[in-house]
Amino acid sequence: MSKDYYETLGVDKGATPDEIKSAYRKLAKKYHPDLNKDNAEAAQKFKEVNEAYQVLSDDQKRQQYDTYGPDAFNGQGGAYQGGFGGGFGGFDMGDIFDSFFGGGRQRQNTGPQRGADMRISLKLDFEEAAFGCKKEINMSRHEKCPDCGGSGAAKGTSRKTCPNCGGTGQIRTQQNTILGSFTNITTCPRCNGEGTIVETPCPTCKGRGNVPKQRKISVNIPAGIDDGQILTMHGEGECGARGGDYGDLKIYISVRPHKLFVREGYDLYEDMEISMYQAALGDDIEIPVLGGKVKYSIPEGTQPDTVFRLKGKGIKYLNRDRYGDLYVRTKVVIPKKLNEKQRQQLRDIGGIKKQDKPIFSKSKKNSKKK
Repeated sequence: MSKDYYETLGVDKGATPDEIKSAYRKLAKKYHPDLNKDNAEAAQKFKEVNEAYQVLSDDQKRQQYDTYGPDAFNGQGGAYQGGFGGGFGGFDMGDIFDSFFGGGRQRQNTGPQRGADMRISLKLDFEEAAFGCKKEINMSRHEKCPDCGGSGAAKGTSRKTCPNCGGTGQIRTQQNTILGSFTNITTCPRCNGEGTIVETPCPTCKGRGNVPKQRKISVNIPAGIDDGQILTMHGEGECGARGGDYGDLKIYISVRPHKLFVREGYDLYEDMEISMYQAALGDDIEIPVLGGKVKYSIPEGTQPDTVFRLKGKGIKYLNRDRYGDLYVRTKVVIPKKLNEKQRQQLRDIGGIKKQDKPIFSKSKKNSKKK
């Protein structure tokens, strides 16, 4: 029977090398003999998966297979010889075992490395967040050494390739077992994985390539920012290693509450006290808004907890020419002390007769002693 290597790996004929490798790793883990002891079918599947990957992972072999089919390799998958010795598919068995146990091999990066991000907290007044403002922040960070330019090497010298690892930043050791050949990779202790060493350190930074520095930066707070939001200032974080870019500065915003307004999104909510006379007869009043006051006509017969909407009197949308609304809830205040003339006027309006005695007395009756 002719073999369909694409079908064996469960990928399309137009699959990318990464898709092929990913499919292979999943199937290799699924059918590996160590996880399927005494399962001859799994062992056969494992062999077929490796045979398919050996061909499809190689551009030249894959082209021959696409042209002539599996007969181009006499059923042997090119250089594939079966068994469990040596590496499979262009990487050693350690890759598979690392993925079994969740280890995952750490890849060394000896090139430029971006600096770490920095985080600070900034507290704003309610109005500062609503209208925007400018803040000055004092902070410290590490910056590239001005004398060595971040290389860590003294003037007139340069970093050298690490003689222990040859510039890879890794030390590889080979181990042969009954299951095959395993490659153990560790970080080079001489260069700490950087691939280069400094023979003559810069006296200013002691070979670190960076120096601490106090600085003051100006932060433009946009109008409408809210509590819990984060401002990002690119390039204001820690300096990178080996010529890498600076990290970012993350500014975590907290906003103090307002004594009058409550914010929900870009809308504001406010309670407004009015007298029962204003509620009954209507009135022109001034309502506090952010940054001032506006006149508003309350209609007669306004009931308690009536909500009026003042369009566009809320918070400005971030980076947009648009505003939220202000919602004003009326709280009708009933007077507690009235003179006799006021009482009589209310009785006349309400058609209430004057009571000679209160229905309920607050005084307690004196009990007779027995």
